[in-house]
Amino acid sequence: MRSRLAPGEQVIVQSRPQARALTGPAVVFILIPAVVGFTLAWLRRGGLERLSSQTAAWQQPLPSAVVVLGIAGLVLYPTRMFLRWAGTRYTLTSRRIIVRRGWLRQSRQDIPLGAVRNLGTRQSWLQRILRSGNITLDMGYEGSASVKDVPEVARFRDFALDAINELPHTALTGPEGDWNYPQDA
Repeated sequence: MRSRLAPGEQVIVQSRPQARALTGPAVVFILIPAVVGFTLAWLRRGGLERLSSQTAAWQQPLPSAVVVLGIAGLVLYPTRMFLRWAGTRYTLTSRRIIVRRGWLRQSRQDIPLGAVRNLGTRQSWLQRILRSGNITLDMGYEGSASVKDVPEVARFRDFALDAINELPHTALTGPEGDWNYPQDA
């Protein structure tokens, strides 16, 4: 479902979190079949009988249980993590930053660019190598917000700063361009 944009609002950048979030699920996707294969080989060679002589009743159903647990772990964890990553989207428009998370149970955070007082980035050493990072948006008394693992964080920040600079500042200035402070009578 597409975000509804205000009249004159344009999408500048759409992105997902850095794909390094999928490294753990990819490793698990490789390790689980290896562990299941090792366990089945160990059971076939009599590894369980060497531990205890009272395991004869477990010999038949145990390999099936290992395979079922392996398939469940293989499907559930990597799939859940992939769906979490794919369900997160960062959208920078000409007026706001939209952070959308989730598929069935969605959360959405709209951060108006006009409210941003300070925009900063922070990178760990791994994020710096991968050119990603976290963006912190300070909105004064309204609080702050953070957008985590933004790919190409420097470009995203530059686009956001350009969008902030292009916002109409008619609320702060009058027709002559002077600050609109309340006049003393």
